[in-house]
Amino acid sequence: MPGGGKQLNPSDTWSILVNSTQRANGRIWARTRCNVTGPNGLKCETGDCGGLLECTANGSPPNTLVEYALNQFNNMDFFDISLLNGFNVPVSFAAKSNKGCNVKISCSSDLNVQCPKELRVPGGCNDPCTVFKTDEYCCSSGSCNPTAYSRYFKLGCPQAVSFLGQDGPQSTDLCPTGTDYA
Repeated sequence: MPGGGKQLNPSDTWSILVNSTQRANGRIWARTRCNVTGPNGLKCETGDCGGLLECTANGSPPNTLVEYALNQFNNMDFFDISLLNGFNVPVSFAAKSNKGCNVKISCSSDLNVQCPKELRVPGGCNDPCTVFKTDEYCCSSGSCNPTAYSRYFKLGCPQAVSFLGQDGPQSTDLCPTGTDYA
């Protein structure tokens, strides 16, 4: 997001080229167990984009997100892995250029295996806001604390953002603008 979609089989890659002189923001997530329904039609069990192959909005939970903001303040790139929309597949995001940055973040655990039964859905582990729709889990008031569910996500994937009140250096990584990522 914004706009994209491509089928990847195991071990496939997809290069996303971003002009390093312009600011860019985006989100990347996997969709699973998809069926083609037309020329731009794709219905997926997790991360679905309203039935479209090329997303025009965020995917529906659950989906493990990689979020990035490139060429930002002080010529830095910011990125994180977020479990705020739940979990569907393990992901990683790593600097791979010689810009002096060797950051690698990952969520390599399969959180679907031990997902609390009240969050479990076919193909994934929902976030508690989607399931319960209360301020405790959705942080509508702007002030929230970790919950048993966010602690479950954090324990399985310590480098990922697991609740809305989590800000600061422990939840966002950065590299110099112009860094390449995998």
